[in-house]
Amino acid sequence: MWSPALFLALSTVVLPTSAAIVKDGSTCIVTPITNTPAAVAHRSIGTVHPAERDLIPKTDLDDSESELWTPGALGHYPRAEPGRSSSSSAVARRVSRHLGPEESPLSPRQNRPDDTPQILQAFSQCGKDGTIVFREGTYNIRQVMDTTDLRNVSIEIHGTFVWSADNLSYWRQKSFSVTYAGRQTAWRIGGRDITMRGFGKALFNGNGQTWIDLAKGQGNLDGRPISLTIWHGTNVFIDGITWRMAQFWHTFVAYSQNVTMTNLDMSTFSTSGQSSVNTDGTNTWNSRDITIANWTVKCGDDCIAVKGNSSNVHVSNVTCYESGAMTVGSIGSNSRQPDYVENVVFENITAIHSSNAAWIKTYPGTGYVRNITFRNIRFEDVNQPIYVTSCIYSYQNCDSSRLAISDVRWENITGTSRYNVAAGIHCSSAAPCDGFHFSGIDIKPKNGGNAKVLCSNIKNQASSGLQCTGSCPGSHPQQLSGNV
Repeated sequence: MWSPALFLALSTVVLPTSAAIVKDGSTCIVTPITNTPAAVAHRSIGTVHPAERDLIPKTDLDDSESELWTPGALGHYPRAEPGRSSSSSAVARRVSRHLGPEESPLSPRQNRPDDTPQILQAFSQCGKDGTIVFREGTYNIRQVMDTTDLRNVSIEIHGTFVWSADNLSYWRQKSFSVTYAGRQTAWRIGGRDITMRGFGKALFNGNGQTWIDLAKGQGNLDGRPISLTIWHGTNVFIDGITWRMAQFWHTFVAYSQNVTMTNLDMSTFSTSGQSSVNTDGTNTWNSRDITIANWTVKCGDDCIAVKGNSSNVHVSNVTCYESGAMTVGSIGSNSRQPDYVENVVFENITAIHSSNAAWIKTYPGTGYVRNITFRNIRFEDVNQPIYVTSCIYSYQNCDSSRLAISDVRWENITGTSRYNVAAGIHCSSAAPCDGFHFSGIDIKPKNGGNAKVLCSNIKNQASSGLQCTGSCPGSHPQQLSGNV
């Protein structure tokens, strides 16, 4: 029989805490607060018979542990694929210093854990010439994160990051500005020589349905945050991360150069009656030397969008569902500030049930779009596959735009259109499009019949390789509601 005194002793035992961050030299190994031994013990202490309780739980660094993460080897960018070795066990087991959040796992905030402080502390401690390893488990993020002073750092993410959805007013007020169109972001990452790998395990969950329902179809709800922004970054490599239900755009690249993002999987769509508009896969802006490869994106807006002052962008091997697929724009919204986009290649792209496939959208502004290639674009059930407009959204002042579009190639563009229009191209009469070339265009309406090609204000159109069947008015919409 258990005596009352023994029960009292058990109920008053103070469980040892274990730090959520372990630092050894230049390596920080992070464990979710809710996975630390003290938190686990606290959750389970009242659920088992006293005889079965482990009053002093083993720590994650106990010698009996068999599963450990191997921090990636330090070195110059880009780094080799991290491997597993016995040396990593020594790093993980030799605890020279414990760094934990201000609140322990047993604090009064236990019902709403917040891993943000320890995440930011890891970046502060190991974000320069270091390695940061996020172990498996769920990291609850309830605060904005600004990690823009990184240098020669390897970030390994093996767990799930979940952004809170019960404090939307906080996010709308505190998210960081990214300058473009008044937009904001929940996380800015920047600096030099940054590698972030997810190994196919990392998952970013933005609780996007809550944001979709709050917006009620409003595309640019003030304060609705982009999930991840690369901000003033140079030599950035991101690989192997999955997004589910992003808050707004999944990613944004701004004021950055030499950025490579590969093997990313993104999916944000509405399960309610509200539209998932503006859940873009990525947008580039004021950036150059960007490589995007091997993505799968399901979203309610542009899959990949190259915006103003972007150059040397290469996009390949991307599959897009329910999206706007590959687009240049929108640009030119500020007539007093020219926008420039040049040297962009989209190739080996698949678009399924999307609004458009290979297109360019500008406002009646100033600047230029030039040297753009759409190559090997395959699609099924796309509303209007090829589209060019000088007056997106308003469809006004279309022929007054001075934003020149030139040297654009569409090569091997094949698939089915939802309606009977394969292409709608309206260029400004004040700045006619020049140097358009088409080859291997094979677009058929999915319900049969012949596809129309509507064109206006294209220089040397007769030798462009595209046979226009009619003119395209400035009011011709991006998305059709039926045959024309």
